[in-house]
Amino acid sequence: MVGNVVAGGAGKTPVVIALVQHLQHRGLRPGVISRGYGRSTTDCRAVTPDSAAHEVGDEPALIARTCHVPVVVASRRITAARALLTAHPDVDVIVCDDGLQHLALARDVEICIFNEDGVGNGFTLPAGPLREPWPRPVDLVLHAGPTAPPGADSAHTYRVQRQLAAYAVRQDGSHVPLSVLQGQPLHAVAAVARPEIFFAMLKAQALTIAHAEALPDHYDFDSWLRFSDKRCTLVCTEKDAVKLWQRHPDALAVPLQLHIDPAFFAALDALLPVQSVRAQ
Repeated sequence: MVGNVVAGGAGKTPVVIALVQHLQHRGLRPGVISRGYGRSTTDCRAVTPDSAAHEVGDEPALIARTCHVPVVVASRRITAARALLTAHPDVDVIVCDDGLQHLALARDVEICIFNEDGVGNGFTLPAGPLREPWPRPVDLVLHAGPTAPPGADSAHTYRVQRQLAAYAVRQDGSHVPLSVLQGQPLHAVAAVARPEIFFAMLKAQALTIAHAEALPDHYDFDSWLRFSDKRCTLVCTEKDAVKLWQRHPDALAVPLQLHIDPAFFAALDALLPVQSVRAQ
């Protein structure tokens, strides 16, 4: 169970992708369930690498495209879990994206993620940023800030560092080194919870942002009008690309890469009820 206690973006989806890839490396067969926030549908449905983001949610679409594992979305996580196991009985680990507060679903391991702001002022909504009071019991904590959030068990708290990849990705999956983009005017678009971080990371790569456009998280781009200056190369986050590429196939997605303390994965492995590792 991957989630956060702070409203807004905490970087859950990149962590889910890192977890899935770690489980695959171990020889396990993970699957992912999600609500599919922002989708136009309400049913329970499987997500494939070719699924339209507006039908399944941008984050599940990105996970399916990146990891190539079974992904199912439903408003009730238990419905998604049952559908996933029915269609894929070989799945031995289910990763639930953003389900920490979904108490109707049993869980073996809870992972709570904090961004650089930690717990903010420590108050719950609407006085503060917390979805629920903190501290609360969880198995593992990941934090992007320089210090662990107050109240976290230091023995089970680990640092995660985020940085942009050294390349952008075209719609066909090929790579463009960021060094090639240096000196070119860029139209940077980010429809994520904290777009300013994406823009700052681009600038840190010595890239020139001629136009930075911050849009609401999970924006669907249906009515979006592109910046009129044709000299600008359109760059975006990976989450935005699964929607932008439908109308702007020349957009370049710059992936976010994580460095997670290796001790976190060792602690996770020790907690997993599935301990057998298949031959690689």
